[in-house]
Amino acid sequence: MKPAFFPNYTVKDYEIWEGDWELIGGFPVAMSPAPVISHQYVNGAFFRHLDEQLENCAKCHPLQESDWRIYDDTVVRPDTVVVCYKPDKFLTKRPELIIEVLSPSTARLDETTKLELYQTEGVPYYILVDPTKLIAKVYQLKDGRYIKVNDFIDGQCPIELSDCAFELDFGLVFDRVRKALD
Repeated sequence: MKPAFFPNYTVKDYEIWEGDWELIGGFPVAMSPAPVISHQYVNGAFFRHLDEQLENCAKCHPLQESDWRIYDDTVVRPDTVVVCYKPDKFLTKRPELIIEVLSPSTARLDETTKLELYQTEGVPYYILVDPTKLIAKVYQLKDGRYIKVNDFIDGQCPIELSDCAFELDFGLVFDRVRKALD
């Protein structure tokens, strides 16, 4: 519980802030400086793969670095999401899948607070990716709780969205990252 003397910021405050921020439960959270190159390659490789996998799905598509306004006091900006609706200026409905590429300064937030937030909001898939070890932890929502599907360094994971199904190929994605970093 937040002490009464802490201010409770809202989306209206968030809209006028300079720099990169998220807002979680009224608390401002400073975003990291620009991600390191490996983080960008990992995020880009996942976005590319998702875009290819969803090519024949008319309703679902991936987005990068999009604000998701969950409540009046909560705005997050996941690295990559898949939505199965047409968003306006920002996301207002839950994504079907969220990928967060871990950074040293935000890993704890991604592994705890955001995991709990996304679970509460009913996001069907949450994937945490370590860009140095090239390992992905996949969580799937079952009966309102995240269940860890597996840790992936290669192999495929079936993803069933509300309007589409596909195989997320971690071997392909991580091979693309390795080639880009060589």
